[in-house]
Amino acid sequence: MNKMVTMVDAAWRALLYLLMPRVLLLTLLPLLVVLVAASAWAWWGWSDTVHWLDQTLQGVGWTGQAVDWLNGMGMALVATAMAPTLLLLMLTPLLVMGTLLMVATTMTPAMVSQVVQRRFAHLQGFKGSGWWGSLWWSAVSTAMALFWLVITLPLWLLPPLAVLLPALIWGWLSYRVFAYEALADYATAQERAAVLQAHRGTLWLMGLASGVLGTLPGVLWASAGLFVLLLPLLLPLAIWVYTLVLAYASLWFAHYTLAALQHERDRTHAPAAAQPPPPSVLPHH
Repeated sequence: MNKMVTMVDAAWRALLYLLMPRVLLLTLLPLLVVLVAASAWAWWGWSDTVHWLDQTLQGVGWTGQAVDWLNGMGMALVATAMAPTLLLLMLTPLLVMGTLLMVATTMTPAMVSQVVQRRFAHLQGFKGSGWWGSLWWSAVSTAMALFWLVITLPLWLLPPLAVLLPALIWGWLSYRVFAYEALADYATAQERAAVLQAHRGTLWLMGLASGVLGTLPGVLWASAGLFVLLLPLLLPLAIWVYTLVLAYASLWFAHYTLAALQHERDRTHAPAAAQPPPPSVLPHH
């Protein structure tokens, strides 16, 4: 099995599946849930949080001087936007992980089922860990990612690491969650372990690519703090783009891991090559 060819093949197949009306419709479910939760928090806690963060920034030496300098230079709008922008940047990891958790538990099973029906209908299904098992796996993985997020947060102040570390964390989380979900109902525990072990490097590469894609919509999310008037438009758009990216990653992992599972079964159950008859029964000339 050529892993790189299979990875590229899975990538374009995932894009085609993402454009299907049913899949696009599924992306609206996480969007609605996150919007309801975000709207509730914005209504009851946004102003107080921004005010507290603004006071904190003004109370710290160098940030307070920066705010005073911006106000003195006639850039009061930029100074006012510092607190909401910083708050949005701080909330971005939680937004990504929460959206990923929702995509994994609400969308991925339906999308994997569609991939199986259209492309791998011959694969035998198994009774997987169920919805609660998948939720537990995704929740534990998310908690581990949050742990590494908190540990590495001070390093995010360094420009190269500010891009690399989020991509690594999101990539690891995508790889761990989506690969598990794709195989949960169609592979035994032994088959799942074999596939994940044999394709660990490729899956890590796919996860890293997914992580990089997952950081791009942050531009929309962070810009909402700079353009406060556009906040009601930019935030739903950013959340939906996150959902699209994660849905694509889920489909990508589904196509790749199911193809790998099929190859593993074909290799394991391939008939032994025909052996030549023993010399004693060979015809004499």
